Amino acid sequence: MSQSRKLDGAELPSGAPPPPTGSRVKAGLTLGSVLLGYLIVPMAMSGTSVALPRIAADLGGSGGALQWVVTGYFLAASCLMLVAGSLGDLFGRRRIFRVGAALYALSTFGAALAPHVLVLDVARTLSGVGAAGVMAGGGAVLASTFQGAARIRAFAMVGTTVGVGLAFGPTFAGWLVSTVGWREMFAAFAAAGVLLVAGTLFMSESAAEQRSRFDLAGSVTFMLGIIGLMYGTNLVASSGWASPKVLGCVGAGLLMFVLFVVVERRAHTPVLDLDLLRGGPFTGWLLAALTTAVGTVGVLVYLPTYLQGAGGYSAGDAGTMMLAMTLPVLLVPPLAGKLVNQGTPPRLLIILAIGLIAGGNAWLTVLAPGSGVANLAGPLVLIGVGNGLAAALIDAQAMEHVAPDRVGMASGLLNTMRGGANALVLAIFGALLITLMESSVGGREVAGRIAAGDLGDGRTEFLTARYTEAWHVVLWAVAGLCAGSALVIHRLIGPRSAHRADPAPVPQSAGTGANEKE
Repeated sequence: MSQSRKLDGAELPSGAPPPPTGSRVKAGLTLGSVLLGYLIVPMAMSGTSVALPRIAADLGGSGGALQWVVTGYFLAASCLMLVAGSLGDLFGRRRIFRVGAALYALSTFGAALAPHVLVLDVARTLSGVGAAGVMAGGGAVLASTFQGAARIRAFAMVGTTVGVGLAFGPTFAGWLVSTVGWREMFAAFAAAGVLLVAGTLFMSESAAEQRSRFDLAGSVTFMLGIIGLMYGTNLVASSGWASPKVLGCVGAGLLMFVLFVVVERRAHTPVLDLDLLRGGPFTGWLLAALTTAVGTVGVLVYLPTYLQGAGGYSAGDAGTMMLAMTLPVLLVPPLAGKLVNQGTPPRLLIILAIGLIAGGNAWLTVLAPGSGVANLAGPLVLIGVGNGLAAALIDAQAMEHVAPDRVGMASGLLNTMRGGANALVLAIFGALLITLMESSVGGREVAGRIAAGDLGDGRTEFLTARYTEAWHVVLWAVAGLCAGSALVIHRLIGPRSAHRADPAPVPQSAGTGANEKE
């Protein structure tokens, strides 16, 4: 006889996701709650930097302390998503989502009331911890609630929602800060966190079949590895690639990752099952997530700075031009989900997506100080369409190759890799621009100002030319990396991508709409 566990009164069959929620309404409310989490967490991640000048005016504080308002949130979320996902497998995915949402709401409300910048830093770091639970728990809840075509549609909506949060976070946060203030901005995010907690009332609980001991050693070494790698990489722009601080932090981070692998090989219940990374479809989809970050994040964040500094555009005009890249992220994911459900091979679509991103970066080398919409719309649309396709496919298809008792771990790993890749790409993209310019413009400090869009009043034409040349080199490098990665992804995913790694039958129930057969 199969074993089962009871969580919050729900009987869970061994080796399979929980039974359907019992109604389309309950499934819809579950989806809506998770999507709200996937909206506000990225929005708070990308939008809070807009509030820093107002926060500095009210609370004071040094540049480093102010930057930790953003960095503390991002670093905590990135470090803990894998841990949160694995905790969900052990103790319940809904429970982790609920605890994360509650911590997010309370700490964000604390940020709204912070009397000092250091208190604000602590509150924001705790908000990042809560965000990790929301992101990892939310993906696992969807993976265990929906099956087949319904799962593909749900994760297509996730892709759209995350894109909206990241792309429009600065706009929404800027509107709140300018209209009512930065404290009210945090209060609005806290109110959304309360709605997330309420949404857990409609979710079904699920967990792995057997509850084992938590892998503390693996969790600690993984978090230290992430911290060392991310912190060291972020120092490159100001200190240079050969700086002892950079080499020390990155080296320590890599050493922690080596130790993490050793610990996980010996752990009875590892925080990360290394079999997930031994090649095959899941590894291919994970690489697709990393490649998408490489091909999109640098352009999304740094191109508006170039358009303002070298092109003379206003912030509003630069933002409007970037809509060519961000709007496809809203429109393409539902189409991608429909294509998969109609029989289009996911492998074909993800290779197309990565190819479009690579081609868009290569085409974007037409970039010049006088570039306008007519020059840049084409490459930006290509990158945006590729990003939208990838966002719709990656999570749903990756989860198809994970056993039911590992969906929390897999969700946490996907979100960790995506968030970590975003941070590393931002740091490396900017550092490469500075490195490529420093020898010709008079040093790293001057190159840093140029990369930030400050070309000054002297030698403007010369500096603009060096800035543009650096952009071209980085864009070609990104295009080449994406193209090479597409070949590896094609091989890893293979024709098996249309089938689950775990063939165990999934209980179906008529009339729910949550679990649909492909």
